[in-house]
Amino acid sequence: VWFVVVLAAIHTSSVSALSSSRSRCFRAIYSFGDSLADTGNNYYDPSVLSSSQTIALHLPYGETFFHCPTGRWSDGRLIVDFFAEQMGVPLLKPYVGIKNGKINSWNPTAEGVNFAVAGATAMDSSYYLGKGIYNIATNYTLGVQLNWFKDLLPSICASPSECKELLGRSLFLVGEIGGNDFNHPLFLRKSVEELRTYVPDVINEISSAITKLIDVGAQTLVVPGNFPLGCNYIYLSMFKTEDIEAYDEIGCLRWLNRFAEYYNKQLYAEINRLQVLHPNVNIIYADYYHAALQIYQSPKQYGFTESLLSACCPPLDLPNKSEGSIDCGKPGVVVCDNPSQYISWDGLHLTEAAYKLIAKGLLNGPYTNPRIASSCDSDI
Repeated sequence: VWFVVVLAAIHTSSVSALSSSRSRCFRAIYSFGDSLADTGNNYYDPSVLSSSQTIALHLPYGETFFHCPTGRWSDGRLIVDFFAEQMGVPLLKPYVGIKNGKINSWNPTAEGVNFAVAGATAMDSSYYLGKGIYNIATNYTLGVQLNWFKDLLPSICASPSECKELLGRSLFLVGEIGGNDFNHPLFLRKSVEELRTYVPDVINEISSAITKLIDVGAQTLVVPGNFPLGCNYIYLSMFKTEDIEAYDEIGCLRWLNRFAEYYNKQLYAEINRLQVLHPNVNIIYADYYHAALQIYQSPKQYGFTESLLSACCPPLDLPNKSEGSIDCGKPGVVVCDNPSQYISWDGLHLTEAAYKLIAKGLLNGPYTNPRIASSCDSDI
């Protein structure tokens, strides 16, 4: 049984760039999640034009690598992009663009698909409406994304046996998802005690999605945990306090990081339970928390001059930041000349430089074990 226990120390080897070798470990990658993995679904969604999700459709988003906005919530590539590059598969095309006929170059036999949508939650919006939470950005939940995948399945394979063969040679990135289930309540200043009550439901939804993917043939699934929320620039702004005990030695909010650790521990336990039920499937927990925390702890070691400020955000004391808004690209917001010197891009999302280091830690260790790439060497 291959499963992951990630309690690794910081490895200085992750300073180096991603390996230049290209190994076609997997036939394709299929990605589900939120803005941490969205490669353009909100870009091709007509309903986004009248929503707050339009920010990433404009420069400076995408300026570093693509030199234009692609719908990615960063200045460049995301973790899933680096996964694709390292594994020798094309960058994932967004499902909405394929469905709407805006993308005609998708090859179902050679390429995967990205179903992740910025703002997506694991739970349906009705779940939060019942709790008095009305600021859910989109209802393209994990369940909706899973239905998209099922709708597209006939284009990928013609029979259950063919699906099991093709999907068994593919990598499934299930997340990160669930972060917005906590971000939206936090923006309304809901208590951590209330957030903890959501955790079992969120994890059950993720667990259900994993099981459904296994049922149709998925054999290698990567399930990420949450980032250290207490190091997010936007939360450092919103919950700024004079109480020095609220911060850890690197300046992150202790209570938010403790919550993220609590959630990750519960997710890990559920993945472990699923792994026991499916011993012939590789379910790999991706430790986003520590992969990112190593950079916050030693920013200069990794080439960053700023660890808790953002490359594309207004100053900490601007009043509108207390409302949890993301103002990157708006008038009066200074965009740094070199985003690669920053970990944070817009307060919630990270820069391409940070994502690249995190992807390296995930692909080559020590933040997944076994390494994701080694899964293709196994007799699945």
